[in-house]
Amino acid sequence: MSDGELPYRYDVEVVGLLASPGHRWDGRPDPALADGAADRRDRLEVRAGFGIVGDRYAGRPAHRDASVTVIAVEALEALAAELGSGPLDPLATRRNVVLRGAEVEALRGQPFSLDGVLLAGGRPANPCAWLDLALLPGAHRGLRGRAGIRCAARGDGVWVLGPAVLRSAVPLDPARAGEPVRPALRRLGQP
Repeated sequence: MSDGELPYRYDVEVVGLLASPGHRWDGRPDPALADGAADRRDRLEVRAGFGIVGDRYAGRPAHRDASVTVIAVEALEALAAELGSGPLDPLATRRNVVLRGAEVEALRGQPFSLDGVLLAGGRPANPCAWLDLALLPGAHRGLRGRAGIRCAARGDGVWVLGPAVLRSAVPLDPARAGEPVRPALRRLGQP
């Protein structure tokens, strides 16, 4: 699939980029390490089938289909409002790409592109319990269903902070970018 085969176009903003050569939260996280200032980037290089150059998940077979994580900053803004806190640092979630203006959760299982880099949207990037330490108490529970998605890189390119174009195979509603997506409940006896 090419960028031109994705019929829906959205002007978005890349508000955060992160590439981490090592895991910041092995064992018990150290709040000083959780900050991850050294992992913040102005630019990320992406390679098809490999992931983000310089990131710990790049080129690892176990993470080939989940080497890029994307989250909507609106999810964090909604969480902050719900928990009555001030602004939250979106890169404390340890997601690679933080977007404004994109209903990221609707891209689960869908092809999309960001500034011409083709991605295969995959499963949810479920929040971990350490977010209660890195962001604020209640973040782990509050981000369920809206902590972003894991993606496979299907194209090469570069992302930079600032305005960007997202193209998708499905229509998106940017007004729903901060809303959680809950899995449908199955009834007993149904597949």
